[in-house]
Formats: sequence, structure tokens, C-alpha cells
Amino acid sequence: MKTITKIIATSAAVVALFFTTNVNAQSRNLGIGLNVGAGTTTGYGLVIGGDIRYQFNVDKQLSIPVTAGYNNFSIKDSYGGGSFGIIPVKAGAKYFFNDSGAGAYGLAELGAGFGTNKGSGTAFVYSPAIGYAWSNGLDLAAKYEGYSNNGSIGFAGIRLAYGFSL
Repeated sequence: MKTITKIIATSAAVVALFFTTNVNAQSRNLGIGLNVGAGTTTGYGLVIGGDIRYQFNVDKQLSIPVTAGYNNFSIKDSYGGGSFGIIPVKAGAKYFFNDSGAGAYGLAELGAGFGTNKGSGTAFVYSPAIGYAWSNGLDLAAKYEGYSNNGSIGFAGIRLAYGFSL
């Protein structure tokens, strides 16, 4: 599994570099978001984190986001308590359902998640979402984020973000 994760992370980096060299400087956005959700795996409770998303706009409807952040998973007391962190690094595609570059969209991202606790390793990350982006920069999305590495965990939640053009 570690080899697959490394291949996916490397592929995401190559795609990001490709788009940075082929997209005009006027068509980039930067977003800062807050993620809050509930663990979908037995024993996990609240998940809270943040991220930064660099978005390459291919056209008004399609963009390529590259996202990095931090998520903290709390473990329910009945399962030993405590918490652990994961640093997800993802790339994907974001498609707006109208041609204004705002409004409703669908998003899919893949990448790698790097555990911050000793011995936690690297996981494959997948994250589908649906959301709504307003022209003033606010962005609200419902998302799922899953991590797979010798078993899987995940969370369902929301991402509230603010984005601006660069």
C-alpha cells in the first residue's frame, strides 16, 4: 500500500506542476478553510481541522485544486480516548454546474495523508464533496474524507472557506 500511496502523491504533484506552467496568473485562487465533522468509523468522534487550497482555473467551470491541511481525529473515551492528527495533501477536479465560476459545484480529490503520531505512516486519501461558492469568496461544502492504510477511517463533515483571486 505504501508504494501505491507514493505513486498517487507523486502523480498529484506532477499534475499540479503541469497546471502551474500552463495556466495564466489571472486564473488562480487561494482559499483558507475550516473542516468540522464526525468520524464515520467506530470509536471516532469529532474531527476538526483546517486547510489551504490553491486552485488553478482551467476555465470558468473547471478548476484543479491542490489542497494541504491538518485534521485532528478525537477517539471516544469508551475506546481509550485521546486523539491523533493527519496531514492530507490532495489534488483533484472541481466542476461548477453553471458557467459563471460560482454557484453549485462537485469536487473530487485524491492524495496522501501523513500521520503525525509516531508509527502512523502514510495513507491513501480520497475526498468527494458537493458545495456552493458565492462570488464574494465564501464557500460551503458537504464532504467525506477517507483514509486507507491497513484499514480505513474517515469523516463526514462540512468545509467553510474564504477564497480570493491571486
